[in-house]
Amino acid sequence: MALHLLKLAVGATSVADIEAYVVERLKRRGGETPHGPVHTTRMVPKRADEILDGGSLYWVVRGQIAARQAVLAIRPFTDSAGIGRCDLVLDPAVVAVAPRPCRAFQGWRYLAPDAAPPDLSSLVGGVDLPEALRRDLAELCLL
Repeated sequence: MALHLLKLAVGATSVADIEAYVVERLKRRGGETPHGPVHTTRMVPKRADEILDGGSLYWVVRGQIAARQAVLAIRPFTDSAGIGRCDLVLDPAVVAVAPRPCRAFQGWRYLAPDAAPPDLSSLVGGVDLPEALRRDLAELCLL
């Protein structure tokens, strides 16, 4: 089973914000790249092989796990200041997931496969609801 990563989407207020960020990052890099959008992080996951076996980066938006992007590659590097960093190469597709509450944290965390919320498209009902309403219903444990 694939292991996942969990990260706060700082500054994002919706899944649409994450999608817009992905588009903007791709434009800055000259449009579609063969490797997809890149998210740079400070720490290199020690369990990279498990993540690359079908894992995703799950985004926390406003206190709820809201979306995911598949992790295509993990590339460690050293920046110009000599600090070790890591590029997470992600699939450009942002997939909305069933909202689930999540407390704030720093950096990223591992997310076990059985703890990962299902894709919204795989659920019956709630798919066509506006994101704000889905968020409210999830907070009330009705979705």
